[in-house]
Parts: sequence; C-alpha cells; structure tokens
Amino acid sequence: MRIFILGCGYTGRRVAAGFLRRGDAVTITARDPHALGDLARMGARVIEFEAENAGPGTLPVERGDLVLHSVPVIEGTAGPVERTRELLARFGEEPARVVYISTTGVYGPVRDVDETTPVNPVTERERMRVAAEELVLSGPWSGLVLRPAAIYGPGRGIHVSMAEGRFRLAGSGGNYVSRIHVEDLASHAMAGLLAVEVGGAWPVGDELPCTSREIAEYCSALLDLPMPKPIEMNQLHETRRADRRVDGRAIRRELQLTLRYPTYRQGIPASV
Repeated sequence: MRIFILGCGYTGRRVAAGFLRRGDAVTITARDPHALGDLARMGARVIEFEAENAGPGTLPVERGDLVLHSVPVIEGTAGPVERTRELLARFGEEPARVVYISTTGVYGPVRDVDETTPVNPVTERERMRVAAEELVLSGPWSGLVLRPAAIYGPGRGIHVSMAEGRFRLAGSGGNYVSRIHVEDLASHAMAGLLAVEVGGAWPVGDELPCTSREIAEYCSALLDLPMPKPIEMNQLHETRRADRRVDGRAIRRELQLTLRYPTYRQGIPASV
C-alpha cells in the first residue's frame, strides 16, 4: 500500500507512523523535513513542501496512492479557494483515494451536530473550509471528509493551556465543547483511507461533549491548578466561541471503529 500525506503535522505524523508500522510505503510532506526525522528513520520518504509558496508542477503522487490532505485552507494572492483548487490539481488523476481533514466549524452556530446536520458557515474561514471540502469530494477519486471537533492530546488541549495560564472560561463556562483525542482521529483517518467505499462528509467527536466549566473543573482537580478566570465571549478567538455537541457515532459505525479514548476522562490523563 502506498500512502501520501500532504501536511504531516500533529495528526498526520501519527497517521504516517501507523502506516509505517504496518509496513506500507509512506511519503510525507512538511515545511521543515528535519522536524520529521523520527518518521524518516522509520522509513518514510520526506519531501519539503510549503503549500502557500508552491510553484507549478505536480506532487509525486503515484497512480493508486491513498492521500491524506491535512493542509488548512491556503491563503494566497489568487484567493484561498483557488489556491486549494490549484493544490488539488497537482494530484492529477493519480490518487485512488483522498481523505480531507476539515473541522466542525463548518456547521456554524448549531448546538447539536450529527451526520444529518447541514453545513452553515458564518465566518470567511468556515466558508473557505466548505469550499475546500466540495473540491475534495468532486475530484476524480474516491473522496471522504472528516470534520473533527477540538483535537487534543500530548502537548495540546485544555490541560496544557490551563497549566500555562492561557485558558479562559467564556462567561460562566456553560458553552458545550466536543473533542477528539489525536490518536483516535488518526485511527479515523487511517480507516478512512482504506475504506474507499465510504464517501461524503462526517462529524468526528468522542462520546462525551461537556461544558467548558466541567472540563476545567476536571483539569483543576487532576492537575492541582486554579480555576481559570472568566472572560466575555466576544473577547475569545472565533474558534473558541463554539457551543456545540457533536455526535460522531455514525462515521465510527461506517469505519467499524472503537475509540481508544472515549471521553476526556481517559484521554487527558493519558496525555499528561
């Protein structure tokens, strides 16, 4: 099996390691190849590639490759959607499969999300994500879009931002947040690449959405940290203003997956 990972970051590097352990041929791209030395030592072919500044040409994707696309929407003078279109065009018609990691942000201001929820982008960032999804799903390959909730794990998440004093509660902390451990998202991506018969766009989240206050209190007790100070919602970055409960059971059924970390109560202790 040949795997091509475009944008080998926090999630992509775990997908690459998983396929390398299986004995598959893996090609990965990154702005800084030296940061992926561990994967190179495992046998990955590492290519320096910066999507924002990439010139014309083709990516070294071979016929039948399975491609994970985890590069965010690309800013550029030609316009972010057009730059994404140009990037996908560099695959040619070679891939058998393209899986794109998007975000639940495309659902907009909706409290409850499942596989039947239509997209409702409000911000420009969300609209660009939806356009990128449509480009992936309309390509000459089998396409799948995964829309993960907040991704957390070692070195990333509320357990880190609270320890560093950066986390703030939105008002009373009553807004709901869904999340997915990075190892479980990597499992979704691996299974999605292999299950070429599964298409469409799906939300990805664990089994226990909770309020910001609930998880802050959990981390406070677990890590012996003070509770974070409240802040007005409009003072938070737009990606932190969500009030959303994500039901990710449908895609797990399609891909026949079981979560390693079904809730933050298993995932956060494992991450610290």
